[in-house]
Amino acid sequence: MLDDLKPAPKIDAPNSWRPAVEFDGTNGEATTRGFLPDEQPNFDEFLVEAGFDPALIEIVGEPRTSRWQVARPFPLDPQWLTAYRFRFRKRTGTNPDLPLLFAEAKKTRPRTPKATANEKVFVVCLADFQVGKVDYRGGSKELIQRVLASYDRIEEQLKRGKYGRIYALDLGDIIEGIENAASMTQLQTNDLSVMQQVDLAASLVWDFLKMATKYAPVTYASIGSNHCQWRVNRQQIGKPGRDDWGIVILQQLRRLATEVGLPVDFLVPHEQEESLIFDAFGDGFHLVGIAHGHQFSRPENAVTWWRQNTFGNQTISAASILLTAHFHHLRVVEAGASHNGGSRFWVQATTSDNGSSWFKRVSGEDSVPGITCLELTKGLHYQGAVLKL
Repeated sequence: MLDDLKPAPKIDAPNSWRPAVEFDGTNGEATTRGFLPDEQPNFDEFLVEAGFDPALIEIVGEPRTSRWQVARPFPLDPQWLTAYRFRFRKRTGTNPDLPLLFAEAKKTRPRTPKATANEKVFVVCLADFQVGKVDYRGGSKELIQRVLASYDRIEEQLKRGKYGRIYALDLGDIIEGIENAASMTQLQTNDLSVMQQVDLAASLVWDFLKMATKYAPVTYASIGSNHCQWRVNRQQIGKPGRDDWGIVILQQLRRLATEVGLPVDFLVPHEQEESLIFDAFGDGFHLVGIAHGHQFSRPENAVTWWRQNTFGNQTISAASILLTAHFHHLRVVEAGASHNGGSRFWVQATTSDNGSSWFKRVSGEDSVPGITCLELTKGLHYQGAVLKL
């Protein structure tokens, strides 16, 4: 049972828009309070209140803004506030010596330290196995061969990488099921019953966990997905973060790992959620959100859905990286600024399934199967690099 398995904790977006002034004697950054829509900010007055002489300070560049709503007593509607963040510097009174500045900058340029084993993690996206499905790439035999070949390639990377932790993420649709959409078609094309699908999927993941723990401790996570949902007459019932075959498989693997002492931690979403977020190094820098992707109708809508999660302070609102599956092809999109000073990235993972003939027929498109992986380094911004293994 999941009685003692707590859901992955929600990570709120960093509350960094509080009034503050930082100054090192030459350069500074200031964050104002929130202003009402009819108020006009005066940055000079803000600096005077903070103890600065505007005659000795100049503002640099354009300010950034952050907007949020605050509640008011009923029946008044919530009210918008806008805070401003701007940079400033001490006036020099003379033109800068560019050659000297360049020479000094070279001396003080930060050096990127070489990462040690504890400063790198490897993220493996186990996406869309759809165990039991039969299509133009074959059936269960061909799927097993394809997945195990990917495992071999991943193991070669783990031997070279020397990682402090490995994240194995079930991004959903690990089985085909029989009630996802056209159930009669699935019943006719599947080569395994639902019980056999669950058994084979659990075996494939267990093989990966046994292999991966030879190289580093592992965290295994699973979230809800459309093929794994508990459905009756194609209608979803039950709790999305519990009544899901992917979650049930995780539950059984947790029992087994505990029994044999395998160094694996397990993450599940809240019982009413279909996504979760985790802190890759425990330092608040790399916040990784995972969701299957059936929540939005087209891959082009992924970033919009993520942005709406952020505005609604939902599960993955604080994520600096979002990993999804469902659309069966690799896609990496830079999607705005993150709390850690780098970019947010959305990574759409590749499929390992036996193909989708219907999609080929209606779209003319296809993708090559594989397992999408990525490497994260402690304190260094993720730049969008992936491995398809």
